Amino acid sequence: MRNLVCAGVLVLVPAFSFAQEKTVPIPPNVEVEGMPAIPQSIADDLAPYAQFRSAQIQAWHPTKRQIVISTTFGATPQLHLVEGPGRDRRQLTWMGGGGVSPTLSSPSFDPADGNTLVFAYDPAGGEARSIYRYDFTTGQSVLAVRARIRYNPIWLRTGKWLVYDSNERNLKDKDLYVVDPRDPKTKRMLGEFTGQWSPHDSSPDGKTIVVNEVVSNDETYLWTVTVQTGEKRALTPREGGRAFWSNARFSGDGKRVYAISDRGGDLRRIWRCDLASGQWTAVTPASDNIDSFEFSPDGAQVALVVDRGAAQELQVLDVGSMKPRSLPGLPKGLFAELMWRPGSHELAFDLGSFVRRDVYSVDASLGTVSRWTTSELTFNPDVLPAPEVVEWKSSDGITFSGVLYRPPAKFTGRRPVVVNFHGGPDDIRFREQIRFLGRGNYFLNELGIALVYPNVRGTAGYGKKFQEMDNGRGRDGVIKDVGAVLDWIAARPDLDSGRVVFTGGSYGGWLSLEAGVVYNSRIAGIMEGAGITDFITYLEQQSDPGRQATRRVEYGDERDPQMREYLKSISPLTRAAELKKPTLIMHPGKDSRVPVAQAQELVTALKANNAPVWYLEFADANHDNFPTTQANQDFVFDAQILFLKTFILNDAPKPGGTW
Repeated sequence: MRNLVCAGVLVLVPAFSFAQEKTVPIPPNVEVEGMPAIPQSIADDLAPYAQFRSAQIQAWHPTKRQIVISTTFGATPQLHLVEGPGRDRRQLTWMGGGGVSPTLSSPSFDPADGNTLVFAYDPAGGEARSIYRYDFTTGQSVLAVRARIRYNPIWLRTGKWLVYDSNERNLKDKDLYVVDPRDPKTKRMLGEFTGQWSPHDSSPDGKTIVVNEVVSNDETYLWTVTVQTGEKRALTPREGGRAFWSNARFSGDGKRVYAISDRGGDLRRIWRCDLASGQWTAVTPASDNIDSFEFSPDGAQVALVVDRGAAQELQVLDVGSMKPRSLPGLPKGLFAELMWRPGSHELAFDLGSFVRRDVYSVDASLGTVSRWTTSELTFNPDVLPAPEVVEWKSSDGITFSGVLYRPPAKFTGRRPVVVNFHGGPDDIRFREQIRFLGRGNYFLNELGIALVYPNVRGTAGYGKKFQEMDNGRGRDGVIKDVGAVLDWIAARPDLDSGRVVFTGGSYGGWLSLEAGVVYNSRIAGIMEGAGITDFITYLEQQSDPGRQATRRVEYGDERDPQMREYLKSISPLTRAAELKKPTLIMHPGKDSRVPVAQAQELVTALKANNAPVWYLEFADANHDNFPTTQANQDFVFDAQILFLKTFILNDAPKPGGTW
């Protein structure tokens, strides 16, 4: 035997375990329990699928036809300047992170100063970020203002001043601040705010901002705030039932505010408020579900994204008539990050497709389309069949949809299936639509595994009624949805109902585990990350009081005795004895939302079932940045591949020995 220290834990490794085949080293700060050593051949086969690029637009230069994008070379996303469509990228930032892969978010130029670009960042990879400034003269990124930002900062339209949220006063309430990021001494609190507050837009004269008070994911309220005094004025009433409001924008003349809301209906429309009278009016049809919108710099046009189920439609409308312009050259896909070039009618956007994600722009006056980036892939995606949009009906009659990705034709016979449940559950960012899968293409192209991504009830983007169906005791209906997916798999001649694996992260991790308990006889295994295993302690131990309140709206209030019993009954830890299939559990050690103790307790409980339990704990990760580094992310996929090869495909290489 030989001794080896992994993540500070002394383990015993058979001396012959490395002799038969080289194995993947465990990354620093990762603790592994129960999992065999991963053969290096698995990592070598996966490596090409990890070397892909995608590009996301972050900002237009205020005076030049140039864009700033983010893309990743190595472990951390960085900002790059692109000086024209199809031109080379020039990397601007070189942010580190002490071995972690933190999020660099919300880059934006001072509207009056093309030399000042700011972004939010935390070197430690935490959720509370500070403001950094990139100076084009020096080429350096420097800490501008220490803060604890959660939402996107905004510039006053007149320039110089940046408005942002921070809970630094009491680590609870999101107050609003204003600062000139070139001089941190100018930092000033607009006022003390109770709860969660997010700045959305500035009036054209820079004297007023519109902000959103977030009570829960489906209950928000819009206010205007005077920059000079901090005086607040409510724009949306609290009486008459709760509503969701987002994407608030001032009109070009500053006399109106536009926003997306599900007020008075099921779908999200664009509404307009006349600031003089306070009257709200819907301006888009009740049949259209709106994802996002942005006004052109002169206020004459508005670009909006209409949800069409698994696809989207980008429209550009004349504000006066609200009639769409003809743009026949637009590509098809998922549209995000709509951004108008200052002083023009050119609209840039991210376009996501099954193949890749890149940046395009369209001249709304001429209709011409420009492609700004072409991201690299290391395999030919044309060998994969086109994704299939699927619709299911639960046993209680509820209809829901999702996406099926199938392996290439070289794989014959009934194929194993991985069912992937998204997180959220009511965050529209996690809704499943046809998209580029990145490393996930390895499962299709190399292992021949079909991938199913259902949007079970509770998913945002399908109307308020559908989104709220899973609240509280409605969680039982989600389990029915999973049963409908299993019935559909069994009826498909190309899918193998005897080799089904559930997977998901966060809420999707809970669903994988709970559905695995209920349908234990119909699955072959579970792979989950950062999943809720005990709703009681999850709700009681939320470190952010604002988030605790929103989660009680979603899941139920554990302080109510009857609800407490129900939440306990749907906690996987309560029924762990009924889960007897191989399980891979992965959890971030610094998780402030789902404490790591939840995973540890479940691992202990599952061991009593005499079924394989593999456990990976990432000491340097929190809930938002899990799994932190490129090495950790590769290790997660390597572990999943070994799990699938061992328990589903039954062709795992045998290196001999375990960690």
